Amino acid sequence: MKKITSTLFLFVAAFLVLTSCKEEETPDSPVSISGIPATATIDAGATLGPVTAQITAPDGLRTLTVRKDGATLATETFTGATTASYDFSYTAVPADAGNNIVFEFEAVDTDGSRATATHVLTVREAVTTVRVTSNISGEVTWTADKTYILGGRIFVVDGGKLTIEAGTIIKGEAGSGPNATALVVARGGQIFANGTAQAPIIFTSVADEIKAGEIASPNLDPDIDGLWGGLIVLGRATSSFAGDVSEIQIEGIPASDTNGLYGGSIANDNSGVIRYISIRHGGANIGEGNEINGLTLGGVGSGTIIENVEVVANQDDGIEWFGGTVNVTNAVVWNSGDDALDTDQAWSGTMDNFIIVCGATTDHALEIDGPEGSFNAAHTLRNGSIIGHPAAEMGDFRDGARGTFENLYFIGFPDPATTSGRGDLSISGDKSLANLASGVLVFNNIEATLATGVPLNVAFRNGVDSKASIVAANQNTVGANKAVFAGWSWTAEAGKLSDLK
Repeated sequence: MKKITSTLFLFVAAFLVLTSCKEEETPDSPVSISGIPATATIDAGATLGPVTAQITAPDGLRTLTVRKDGATLATETFTGATTASYDFSYTAVPADAGNNIVFEFEAVDTDGSRATATHVLTVREAVTTVRVTSNISGEVTWTADKTYILGGRIFVVDGGKLTIEAGTIIKGEAGSGPNATALVVARGGQIFANGTAQAPIIFTSVADEIKAGEIASPNLDPDIDGLWGGLIVLGRATSSFAGDVSEIQIEGIPASDTNGLYGGSIANDNSGVIRYISIRHGGANIGEGNEINGLTLGGVGSGTIIENVEVVANQDDGIEWFGGTVNVTNAVVWNSGDDALDTDQAWSGTMDNFIIVCGATTDHALEIDGPEGSFNAAHTLRNGSIIGHPAAEMGDFRDGARGTFENLYFIGFPDPATTSGRGDLSISGDKSLANLASGVLVFNNIEATLATGVPLNVAFRNGVDSKASIVAANQNTVGANKAVFAGWSWTAEAGKLSDLK
């Protein structure tokens, strides 16, 4: 009996010792992950994050693994830190559109303990079209992965800056009168439309099915015009207005809207940058036979950069200057409905290297008007090639026209004697004739390939023939450099420049 009691005592004692040792062991501390939202929604092409995961591992962190739909996306190794953070980002690819993606974050500590957090990302179809209905203030960027629809007359107001990425397409909705759509850069506003030869910026109609990367419209002919308004840029440079007022309202904008004012005294005013753009199918009627030009420049200053511009199928003028000092380099106008290039109100800049391709509704290739007030200034047009049409005149210089016109080549115009004056270049009015005689209106190095039998003094009237000479086709020594329009302009893509030297 004593033996049994002793044995039982030893057993109980051993049990108590073992139990005591077990209670003194430190249990594993839990691993935790915080900062991961349960859900989020983005568009295809957009980026989630960065999302920051906060990890706590009192026993020391070993790894963090991120999985996408069960497949390992990334693994981070740690060296026993008790706390750590991890920034996670994910850009949704097109294939993700319409799907829910499950991301799992798993943390493991040095003892093998684990914690997980799950995030479900819903990816919507990418937004590819943006309808613009409000004026632009502050800094706004239009990106090439979207098409922008002008839902009305949209102003970049004073202090606003609109940046348009290379390759972006902007489309104007149909409208006329006060509902005509247009993009207008008001005085003090700026546009930075920096296209490239590889990715021009295209302004066109909503009826145009053109897509990014295309040059020619897939569905609209290059003579369809008047489907929307156009691009208008207004500045504070000096201009010559009737009554010698300092500012007036640009045509096409109701007088009640002061965003339409232009003019001032800042010669180097800066409205931004316009480079490698094509403006098409515009010129909507705004009332009483008044249409919007493809590109309107009202009082624009010399601080503005404008180069490599195309206007196709505009119901009114291709490019029209209303005063200002801005220079333009490399412009091509095809199928303008009124005049291809029109100058007014003592514009005093230079148009260098240009091509005009007249169409069936082109009135004048060049319409040059003089000052309207006492302020007199003159502009220069040089290095131009002008391709005619049986319906078009070479040019009309009127109302005290002044300036220098040199190194110009004309081809393809009809015989003025058989077309009621179509096909000639004329100086209209006593003021313009007086300027020609006094050297205020100057012509130098004019060459022309004329219709058979047409003498110089019939094509170039009022003594301008003394500055002109007849040359055979492709034998001209003056004119534009057409190479700069290759690759990005619809005019070149359509082969309309192939006959030029």
